Amino acid sequence: MSYMVMGVSGSGKSTVGKLLAQKLRLHFIDADDHHLAPSIAKMSSGIPLTDEDRAEWLRKLNHLLQEAEAAGQEVVMACSALKEQYRLVLRQNLEKGLKIVFLHGQVALLKERMGGREGHFMPEALLASQLQTLEVPADALALDIVHPPDVLVQQVIQHFKAGDGSSASPEKAP
Repeated sequence: MSYMVMGVSGSGKSTVGKLLAQKLRLHFIDADDHHLAPSIAKMSSGIPLTDEDRAEWLRKLNHLLQEAEAAGQEVVMACSALKEQYRLVLRQNLEKGLKIVFLHGQVALLKERMGGREGHFMPEALLASQLQTLEVPADALALDIVHPPDVLVQQVIQHFKAGDGSSASPEKAP
């Protein structure tokens, strides 16, 4: 079974995902690395992506997950996966499933984090549209980003080792 760390921009998906992959000795996939050039250009210009813009990207990510599963590999993927329909596409044809970790936090903290990073194509101006688009997953481990990444990773590992991997959440999502 593979993992997906999801949330809006600035939630720490890549940071937590990389650390989780490192701790579990799994391959890490950053969905941002697989955006199409026109989508990156749109986001860089402050234009939110549409469902149509995301469709090919989501299919590509699902293909990567299917390839890993076929090769007997588990992976950790960082992906915004803002809507349930996006998560359904990502899960298509995966026999072993996908454990979802939803990172959420206060808007002020998200903005602070976005403002402090360099070289990323996603401007802070698009955070509001992401928050508006976000459909909070009912089937995910929800973790508040007020905690440092290493603590979040420990929470993920403890949660999924503790039981059947069900999505009971220790914290309330927004």
